[in-house]
Amino acid sequence: MANMSLHKVKMKEVDPVVRSGNFEEVAMGYTLEEAMEEATRCLQCKHKPCVSGCPVNVRIPEFIEALAAGDIETAYQVLTSENKLPAICGRVCPQEKQCEERCVRAIKGEPVGVGRLERFVADYYMEHFNGKQEKATTNGIKVAVVGSGPASITCAGELAAKGYEVTMFEALHELGGVLVYGIPEFRLPKDLVKKEIQKVLDLGVQVHKNVIVGKSITVEDLVEDGFKSIFIGSGAGLPRFMNIEGENLNGVYSANEFLTRVNLMKAYQFPYTNTPVNAGDKVAVVGGGNVAMDAARTAKRLGASEVHIVYRRSEEELPARLEEVHHAKEEGILFDLLTNPVSIQGENGHVAGMTCIRMKLGEPDESGRRSPVEDPGSEFSMPMDTVVIAIGQTPNPLIKNTTVGLSVNRKGCIVVDEESMETSLENVYAGGDVVTGAATVILAMGAGKKAAEAIHAKLTQQTQE
Repeated sequence: MANMSLHKVKMKEVDPVVRSGNFEEVAMGYTLEEAMEEATRCLQCKHKPCVSGCPVNVRIPEFIEALAAGDIETAYQVLTSENKLPAICGRVCPQEKQCEERCVRAIKGEPVGVGRLERFVADYYMEHFNGKQEKATTNGIKVAVVGSGPASITCAGELAAKGYEVTMFEALHELGGVLVYGIPEFRLPKDLVKKEIQKVLDLGVQVHKNVIVGKSITVEDLVEDGFKSIFIGSGAGLPRFMNIEGENLNGVYSANEFLTRVNLMKAYQFPYTNTPVNAGDKVAVVGGGNVAMDAARTAKRLGASEVHIVYRRSEEELPARLEEVHHAKEEGILFDLLTNPVSIQGENGHVAGMTCIRMKLGEPDESGRRSPVEDPGSEFSMPMDTVVIAIGQTPNPLIKNTTVGLSVNRKGCIVVDEESMETSLENVYAGGDVVTGAATVILAMGAGKKAAEAIHAKLTQQTQE
């Protein structure tokens, strides 16, 4: 019988005062009993609206039904038949705008906690079962995957499972892309990311790290080396700046650099006085997305006593997940809304303050959000030690500049056929942030999965001809 409670089973979280001083994971997850109780809230709708809201088409009611019956192994197999990274997605996917938004239970009350249940099943399975996957029989066809973020991992895993000889080329010394350099430890533990990636490597995927496609080698080189198909999932690692006075001062970071230094240099393992990132005492993070929340909450954990989110629109327009905004507020992050920086002041070459102007909301722009306009004469100063710019990222231009015939749009994103993810070059595909600009992990995974299906279909056809 369905559990008709209007509310999700509450998930325990670390106390805000405690967690803001360390990098341990905030959400503590469900126990088996709590997960099974939440699973019984699912009505097992025949038309399954939640599935249509999932970019990788996870068979949500089916895995939840198995969980409600206590059959974790079946629940996990159902999950991973469509999603290679369930422990990650259960933590960082914006379920409230995808599967949970379409849940029938959300009409009256809260939706089923799909993300929480996905996380539980993945964690429980990894802890209690031997999850090593069997390698598929090779078909002898070589495929190259550029990058090792969510889109690339998904594409590589799908193709390796079908028997392709997949080789992944990663520019950094760690695999995972944004999962390891961009998302903080307290939201996504790095050991967990490694375990999820290892499952894909166990399928037989080969890896070459510290190889920059577009510099160390080119796409043309990969073709000459016998790769029959190439997938580009190199992400959007080029930060955008505001082009205001003072952005070149010491103490001004892009959010990309700030979070990469903390994650890859393992600043979260250092005592504050010895950390490789000096956050300073007063920190301003410019922007209102998930990356801005990550940077602000990270600065707090590095010892900053005062951290501000500076955002030019109102709280209603904040693009960050509600959960991330809620956690930031609980941890003492200050929100300066309808506020925009106009210059950064320095002292002896280092940030000393920031001048801002108040904003008002005008007519909606192309995104549907009301456009912010300056309120003349409302300038004011904020003393600051550090400024982090988190207003978006675009793809690194290396690949487009070194690949003849590769079409990109005005933002530098690779243009693809939406059905197949194939680029303007035959047998060269792309997906994830390198195509869309900075977006979500699950959307990148959906693109990687779609590309893998198209690659398989085309290579199968070419083999038969």
